[in-house]
Amino acid sequence: MKRIGVTASLLLFVILPARGQSKLSAKWEQLTAEDFRTAIQQAQGTCLLPFGILEKHGPHLPLGTDLLNVRYAALHAVEQEYAVVFPEYYFGQIFEAKHQPGTVAYSMELQLKLLQETTDEMARNGCKKVIIVNGHGGNEHLLPYFAQAQMASPKDYVVYVLAGERSRPGGPAKKSSGVDYHAGENETSNTLYTHPELTHTDRAKRESGADQKRQNLPDFLYTGIWWYARFPNHYSGDGSVATKELGEWNVQGWVSTIVEAIRAAKADDASLKIQNEFYEKSKHPFDTPQ
Repeated sequence: MKRIGVTASLLLFVILPARGQSKLSAKWEQLTAEDFRTAIQQAQGTCLLPFGILEKHGPHLPLGTDLLNVRYAALHAVEQEYAVVFPEYYFGQIFEAKHQPGTVAYSMELQLKLLQETTDEMARNGCKKVIIVNGHGGNEHLLPYFAQAQMASPKDYVVYVLAGERSRPGGPAKKSSGVDYHAGENETSNTLYTHPELTHTDRAKRESGADQKRQNLPDFLYTGIWWYARFPNHYSGDGSVATKELGEWNVQGWVSTIVEAIRAAKADDASLKIQNEFYEKSKHPFDTPQ
């Protein structure tokens, strides 16, 4: 009996990982306070802020499509290059979809204030390199402006903005032609790959994703109503022809881009130094040589 007990103990020792040797989660919200400190060190102070939104995605995709897909890509990227991933964040620009059910559109002031306080708090907790990974087209103007606004006052951290998927040659041929901006073939394919259980391609034909062309202005003249004028159903393209193969190609390319961004940020030892130089010079502009 004693021999059996020793054998069982040894077996348990082999099967169960030693305390403290389990793999660290990359999800901020899943870490204990002690593990969080270790995670920040392992990530070299690099954190991801995947940025989505809550809005209609045609008649066939979930409201949180952007958030679901960007977090999928981010969480798979950190499996290859470790970084800490901030919890679900969906407080962006989506005024153009306020006429659709389920849309949550925060005021412009709150969007900027909340994003600033979020990155400030991330930095206070050791994230000195914050990579905002954008998953929503409506943030394409907001985020570069936010990054530029970091020059307004001194920061001890750097904000990087990763705009979205990077196109690459090859991959499965698309079946649709024409516009494909929102909930169309590409985005539906992506969600069919990342969250097939939430994708209802059989409903994609219930509404039109065609350009209604209700506004006749030159391309160089911008107005905020352009999206609603062209796509009042908040749907652009044809999601019915989506394929999992195209989604896999798109998303894996996105994952690779995020991995590259994490590695570039970790290796970047210039940006913060240059920021500090700028902050100092901006205090005394008349001292700047002309």
